[in-house]
Amino acid sequence: MSAQEQTEALQRLRDGNARFVAHVRSAETLARQLLRAELALGQKPFAVLLGCSDSRVPAELVFDQGLGDLFVIRVAGNIVAPSQIGSVEFAVEAFGTQLVVVLGHTLCGAITATLSTLLDGATPSTRNLNSIVNRIRPALEGWVTKGSTESREELRTRAVRANVRASVSQLRHGSELLEARVLAGELLIVGAEYDLETGVVDFFEIP
Repeated sequence: MSAQEQTEALQRLRDGNARFVAHVRSAETLARQLLRAELALGQKPFAVLLGCSDSRVPAELVFDQGLGDLFVIRVAGNIVAPSQIGSVEFAVEAFGTQLVVVLGHTLCGAITATLSTLLDGATPSTRNLNSIVNRIRPALEGWVTKGSTESREELRTRAVRANVRASVSQLRHGSELLEARVLAGELLIVGAEYDLETGVVDFFEIP
């Protein structure tokens, strides 16, 4: 049943995003606001979302989901560090969630900052900001070069997806718990990109 549950969970997100794009909210999503007292006793989210902190990409709205539906982890650049891995492990182990989505987005500021570092030699203003750039750099260093004939916009478009793929790989292989569940068919980890202008989510990285 794991594969079926994963497919159904992914379809719920696709359907919810279609409603969001169409400016429609489901009655079920609205009704879940009435379940606050019940949800206080426990939760069982059907998907984990690791996304960027960008204020324009609120996962619950983008996928038209209600209280208790999504376990959301947000960090600039949707990067993967031990705390993010641990948060995903917690949701998978505690709630039995079988779908994890890494959600990047167009025009990502963290990606722009990383490209500026690689192409212009720019230095982030603080050590902590630099730590975010350093998490993203390995996904870009192999192909982003100062002599590139691609425009900065083209590079950023490619870089957003490269960074999502890197985060997906780090989740799949950076945790014994997650990797074991993926290999057993008990967990699906996918990558997606949200378009800030259209509102559409493209699930482009599905094994």
